[in-house]
Amino acid sequence: MEKEWRTHPKLKGKLLEDYPDDLQVIVHDGGPRLTINPPELVWVRVMGVQEDLFFGVVLNQPHHLQLVEKNSPIMFLVSDHAPYPIQVRASYLQERPDWMVHPCSKCGNNELLDAPSDLIKVIFPNLPSDSELEMFSTFCGLCGGVQVVENQKLPGEM
Repeated sequence: MEKEWRTHPKLKGKLLEDYPDDLQVIVHDGGPRLTINPPELVWVRVMGVQEDLFFGVVLNQPHHLQLVEKNSPIMFLVSDHAPYPIQVRASYLQERPDWMVHPCSKCGNNELLDAPSDLIKVIFPNLPSDSELEMFSTFCGLCGGVQVVENQKLPGEM
Protein backbone atom coordinates (compact mmCIF):
# COMPACT_ATOMS: atom_id res chain seq x y z
CA MET A 1 0.00 0.00 0.00
CA GLU A 2 1.40 3.41 -1.01
CA LYS A 3 1.87 5.81 1.87
CA GLU A 4 0.54 8.93 0.15
CA TRP A 5 2.09 11.37 2.63
CA ARG A 6 5.56 10.39 1.39
CA THR A 7 4.87 12.26 -1.85
CA HIS A 8 2.67 15.01 -0.40
CA PRO A 9 4.05 18.41 -1.50
CA LYS A 10 3.72 19.89 2.02
CA LEU A 11 6.12 17.26 3.41
CA LYS A 12 8.73 17.58 0.64
CA GLY A 13 12.16 17.82 2.27
CA LYS A 14 10.81 17.28 5.80
CA LEU A 15 10.78 13.46 6.01
CA LEU A 16 13.95 11.58 6.92
CA GLU A 17 15.67 9.68 4.13
CA ASP A 18 16.32 6.55 6.24
CA TYR A 19 12.93 6.77 8.03
CA PRO A 20 10.58 8.17 5.35
CA ASP A 21 7.57 8.37 7.68
CA ASP A 22 9.34 10.40 10.40
CA LEU A 23 9.73 14.15 10.81
CA GLN A 24 9.98 16.79 13.49
CA VAL A 25 6.79 18.56 14.63
CA ILE A 26 6.19 21.41 17.09
CA VAL A 27 3.89 20.07 19.84
CA HIS A 28 2.36 22.07 22.67
CA ASP A 29 -0.04 22.35 25.60
CA GLY A 30 -1.49 25.50 24.02
CA GLY A 31 -0.21 28.98 23.36
CA PRO A 32 1.27 31.50 25.82
CA ARG A 33 -2.15 32.79 26.92
CA LEU A 34 -3.27 29.32 28.07
CA THR A 35 -0.13 27.63 29.41
CA ILE A 36 3.30 28.45 30.79
CA ASN A 37 4.81 25.40 29.07
CA PRO A 38 6.61 26.40 25.87
CA PRO A 39 6.15 24.35 22.69
CA GLU A 40 8.65 21.57 22.05
CA LEU A 41 10.08 19.93 18.96
CA VAL A 42 9.58 16.15 18.86
CA TRP A 43 9.87 13.33 16.36
CA VAL A 44 6.59 12.12 14.90
CA ARG A 45 5.80 9.13 12.70
CA VAL A 46 3.22 10.02 10.06
CA MET A 47 0.33 7.54 10.00
CA GLY A 48 -2.10 9.21 7.60
CA VAL A 49 -3.18 12.29 5.71
CA GLN A 50 -6.49 13.86 4.77
CA GLU A 51 -5.94 16.67 2.26
CA ASP A 52 -3.43 18.93 4.13
CA LEU A 53 -4.10 17.55 7.64
CA PHE A 54 -1.63 14.93 8.82
CA PHE A 55 -2.00 12.30 11.54
CA GLY A 56 0.91 10.88 13.46
CA VAL A 57 2.27 9.39 16.66
CA VAL A 58 4.84 11.08 18.92
CA LEU A 59 8.06 9.05 19.03
CA ASN A 60 9.88 10.67 21.96
CA GLN A 61 8.86 12.04 25.34
CA PRO A 62 8.54 15.85 25.51
CA HIS A 63 10.39 17.39 28.46
CA HIS A 64 7.83 19.76 30.00
CA LEU A 65 4.47 19.24 28.32
CA GLN A 66 1.43 17.88 30.15
CA LEU A 67 -0.90 17.16 27.22
CA VAL A 68 1.53 15.43 24.85
CA GLU A 69 3.63 12.38 25.62
CA LYS A 70 5.43 9.58 23.83
CA ASN A 71 2.99 7.49 21.74
CA SER A 72 0.34 10.25 21.77
CA PRO A 73 -1.64 10.45 18.54
CA ILE A 74 -1.55 13.97 17.12
CA MET A 75 -2.76 15.96 14.14
CA PHE A 76 -0.56 18.56 12.48
CA LEU A 77 -0.48 21.10 9.68
CA VAL A 78 2.45 22.32 7.63
CA SER A 79 2.53 26.11 7.54
CA ASP A 80 4.45 27.82 4.77
CA HIS A 81 5.63 30.31 7.39
CA ALA A 82 6.77 28.10 10.30
CA PRO A 83 10.08 26.24 10.47
CA TYR A 84 8.39 22.93 11.35
CA PRO A 85 4.89 21.45 11.11
CA ILE A 86 2.62 22.48 13.99
CA GLN A 87 0.36 20.27 16.11
CA VAL A 88 -3.33 21.20 15.94
CA ARG A 89 -6.33 20.07 17.92
CA ALA A 90 -9.91 19.37 16.83
CA SER A 91 -11.28 22.54 18.47
CA TYR A 92 -8.88 24.70 16.45
CA LEU A 93 -9.64 22.86 13.21
CA GLN A 94 -13.38 23.29 13.79
CA GLU A 95 -13.05 27.07 14.17
CA ARG A 96 -10.21 27.65 11.70
CA PRO A 97 -12.41 28.22 8.58
CA ASP A 98 -14.14 31.18 10.28
CA TRP A 99 -10.94 33.07 11.10
CA MET A 100 -8.00 34.50 9.20
CA VAL A 101 -4.75 34.46 11.16
CA HIS A 102 -2.51 37.19 9.83
CA PRO A 103 1.22 36.37 9.83
CA CYS A 104 3.11 36.94 13.08
CA SER A 105 4.95 40.26 13.24
CA LYS A 106 8.22 38.45 14.05
CA CYS A 107 8.28 34.97 12.51
CA GLY A 108 5.47 35.04 9.94
CA ASN A 109 3.61 32.05 11.44
CA ASN A 110 -0.06 32.13 10.45
CA GLU A 111 -1.45 29.32 12.60
CA LEU A 112 -2.66 29.48 16.21
CA LEU A 113 -1.92 26.98 18.95
CA ASP A 114 -5.39 27.49 20.45
CA ALA A 115 -8.95 27.73 19.19
CA PRO A 116 -9.98 31.38 18.77
CA SER A 117 -12.91 30.91 21.18
CA ASP A 118 -10.51 29.75 23.91
CA LEU A 119 -8.29 32.78 23.32
CA ILE A 120 -11.24 35.16 23.39
CA LYS A 121 -12.36 33.79 26.79
CA VAL A 122 -8.91 34.49 28.25
CA ILE A 123 -8.18 37.81 26.56
CA PHE A 124 -11.67 39.26 27.08
CA PRO A 125 -13.01 37.58 30.25
CA ASN A 126 -15.82 40.13 30.69
CA LEU A 127 -17.11 39.96 27.12
CA PRO A 128 -20.81 38.98 27.05
CA SER A 129 -21.22 35.38 25.88
CA ASP A 130 -23.39 36.40 22.91
CA SER A 131 -20.77 38.86 21.57
CA GLU A 132 -18.80 38.23 18.39
CA LEU A 133 -15.47 39.93 17.79
CA GLU A 134 -14.50 41.18 14.35
CA MET A 135 -10.79 41.06 15.17
CA PHE A 136 -8.37 40.61 18.05
CA SER A 137 -4.64 40.20 18.59
CA THR A 138 -2.72 37.58 20.48
CA PHE A 139 0.86 36.45 21.01
CA CYS A 140 2.40 33.96 18.60
CA GLY A 141 2.86 30.58 20.27
CA LEU A 142 6.15 30.05 18.44
CA CYS A 143 8.06 33.30 19.00
CA GLY A 144 5.97 35.69 21.14
CA GLY A 145 5.35 38.15 18.30
CA VAL A 146 1.89 39.54 17.59
CA GLN A 147 -0.74 37.81 15.48
CA VAL A 148 -3.96 39.50 14.38
CA VAL A 149 -6.95 37.19 14.15
CA GLU A 150 -9.82 38.36 11.95
CA ASN A 151 -13.35 36.97 11.88
CA GLN A 152 -14.21 35.83 8.33
CA LYS A 153 -17.92 35.25 8.85
CA LEU A 154 -20.13 37.40 6.68
CA PRO A 155 -21.99 40.13 8.63
CA GLY A 156 -25.34 38.45 7.84
CA GLU A 157 -24.15 35.20 9.47
CA MET A 158 -23.09 36.76 12.77
